Amino acid sequence: MSYRRASRGGAFLGANPLVTESLGDSVRSLEPLVLSLLVLVAVALVLGGWWAVRWVRRPPGVRLQRVLAGEDEVTVLMHPNPDPDAMSCAMGVAAIAASVDTDATLQFSGEIRHQENRAFRTVLDLDMESIEASSQLASNPVVLVDHNTPRGFTGAQTVEPIAVVDHHPGNGAGKKFTDVRTDYGAASTIIVEYLNDIGATMAAEDGSGGLEVSPELATGLLYGIQSDTNHLTNGCSRAEFDACATLFPGIDEDLLDRIANPQVSDDVLQIKAKAITEKRIEGPFAVCGVGEIGNVDAIPQAADELMHLEGVTAVVVYGEHDGTLHLSGRSRDDRVHMGETLRHAISDIPMASAGGHARMGGGQLSVDHMEGIGPSDGIGRAEFEERLFSAMAGER
Repeated sequence: MSYRRASRGGAFLGANPLVTESLGDSVRSLEPLVLSLLVLVAVALVLGGWWAVRWVRRPPGVRLQRVLAGEDEVTVLMHPNPDPDAMSCAMGVAAIAASVDTDATLQFSGEIRHQENRAFRTVLDLDMESIEASSQLASNPVVLVDHNTPRGFTGAQTVEPIAVVDHHPGNGAGKKFTDVRTDYGAASTIIVEYLNDIGATMAAEDGSGGLEVSPELATGLLYGIQSDTNHLTNGCSRAEFDACATLFPGIDEDLLDRIANPQVSDDVLQIKAKAITEKRIEGPFAVCGVGEIGNVDAIPQAADELMHLEGVTAVVVYGEHDGTLHLSGRSRDDRVHMGETLRHAISDIPMASAGGHARMGGGQLSVDHMEGIGPSDGIGRAEFEERLFSAMAGER
């Protein structure tokens, strides 16, 4: 008895030579097409990997220059109340943008109050615009310098930068380029490395036809590094010294002297004097509340003055302006990370923020919330000072 076995899907096709031959022809006809597709995919993967490797291996300065070259115009945005490091970084990014025919507008929020910062802007004749809302940004492509998260103006949370160049801790990033180096003492140092990456030369040197760094830019970058590292004595890496050596041939000593030695207002001198005469010292730590102030930039200057006191290794100065308590701390004590110290001291106060580096930090808190508005019970100034001392001693 003969019979034909059936497969699960129907008749056993292997028993039909005509069907088998037809399928074989179909498969053979598809082989060139499948092979071609596989070859195309392989080529695409190889090329994609090659371009990715080339992009990663390019120096950061070259990559930033390429990103800027892809835009007709960009906004170079500094942090609120910009200091010389932020302003010099903005100058450097603008120069790199100009090298690829991209227009750059320098913008910031807040005010420029510190006499050193005002002198920096005036002496170097910087064209900068102040904004209060994201709608005032000069262009949609935004480059952040010396900070990595937009802040200080209405709608800041909606801004998505295309590039970020910074040396502060944070989670902010650019859509196309991010370079955050927390081990560097100044963001200006990073910009100097970018200029080296793209073959820029100082105006005083024999250039090769590329980007020429003007005396104003060289002087600004040098002072930006000096100001953020307390004249190369605080929070430096080797990169800061290398950058200063690179810039030295191109600086203008007269411009540097005018920026470094501006006149000081009477109210700033009075706040410094009050910090010195009314300080409270416990062991190697000093704290002083200077009361109501008209110029908040006097607070960090007063903290700098207290650091000159013999035997003092860490200080915090605070003062009140428009219902906000402003804090500034300095440390040359390896046991005291000032940014963490201030953060711990205000951690349970609503509407308060603080942070910074090991050697310097700052913060702000609402006086009303500190005194009891909101979910907390509130604390007085004496208890607040005890918190600061405890935090510096590592007890909080």
